[in-house]
Amino acid sequence: MSELQFDFEIIHKINEFKEISKEEILELAESAPKKILFDTASRIRDKQKGRTVSFSKKAFFNIINLCRDTCSYCTYKAEPTDAKLSLMGKQTIKELAILAKKYNCTEALFVTGERPEQKYSEAKKWLKDEGFSSTSEYLIHCSEMVLNEGIFPHTNAGNLTKSEMKELQKTNASMGMMLENSSPRLREIGMPHYDAPSKDPNARLNILKNSGELKIPMTTGILVGIGENMEECIQSILDIKELYDKYGNIQEIILQNFHPKPKTSMFQQSTPEEDYFKTVVALCRIIMPDANIQIPPNLSPENYHEFLSVGINDWGGISPITSDYVNPEFSWPNIQNVEKKCNDSGFSFKARFPVYPEFISLVNNDLKQRISLIADEENYVKESYWK
Repeated sequence: MSELQFDFEIIHKINEFKEISKEEILELAESAPKKILFDTASRIRDKQKGRTVSFSKKAFFNIINLCRDTCSYCTYKAEPTDAKLSLMGKQTIKELAILAKKYNCTEALFVTGERPEQKYSEAKKWLKDEGFSSTSEYLIHCSEMVLNEGIFPHTNAGNLTKSEMKELQKTNASMGMMLENSSPRLREIGMPHYDAPSKDPNARLNILKNSGELKIPMTTGILVGIGENMEECIQSILDIKELYDKYGNIQEIILQNFHPKPKTSMFQQSTPEEDYFKTVVALCRIIMPDANIQIPPNLSPENYHEFLSVGINDWGGISPITSDYVNPEFSWPNIQNVEKKCNDSGFSFKARFPVYPEFISLVNNDLKQRISLIADEENYVKESYWK
């Protein structure tokens, strides 16, 4: 279908906030004039979220990067003999938390490989030497440590059980787990998740369901450009929307653009074309008008500000002191530069906590009190959290 044949009644329905079908969303992706599609997404964002773009000032705690999975695009995973191996002991974690506090960070992003103790004897021994039998036990302890230093944990450790999440909920202001894509095709032979059982879509959707039942403020999202097609992107967003509507706890959708990495089997694959990625972002805003939607600015270093025109309202976590250990070749932008780009584009720029203001009601009372104290100390926009 050409743009001249495109049914503009779909745009009218969107502007009236009427439900549109998956078939109509596909028609938008394939046939809508890009300017109209992007302007529609931007207009929805302005109406539903305003023109304030937020971010979380964080420190990245690369707890343990051994992993039982092997994804075709990943360079985060280490082997026991690698120079990049990270095994953060308790003292190192405490020291980084103290440094993070000094730099006025409020988020401790805890990232680990997927249950490394199940594959690596080195991980099992290291955990035992630290006094723990599993990665999740160690995460629970470390969460308490950094919280005592005044930093709020946000744990992203893969496929945690419901009971593990319930324990972490006591100290974590929010948690995260990327869906990446809900298509089972991506787990077939030769596809990026073939050797990554934890990336089974049903398992990941079930974890998001568990987070909803536990009422944990949850971050999820999709990875764009790993071999999926547009329909699979749309279906993945619709699957997230179903959980968002049912449980009301998904606080943020990350849309992350793939970049090929050396020494991986997907090194020859290209990063997604800009129009394709922007279309996915715009469609996400149209499908989920009230959601918080972010792209990582370090993964679009030359033009991240352009995504303000396709419907995002957040940059996610930005660190002044640690690398992005998942994408170490992409440095975080300077926070002042991000603010300037937002202001130059007609947006205000605000810090937030790892839990968004509208999800603070899901957090336990102890964490609410701690957040309130820091909001006072650091002049965070307190009314945003307690209105």
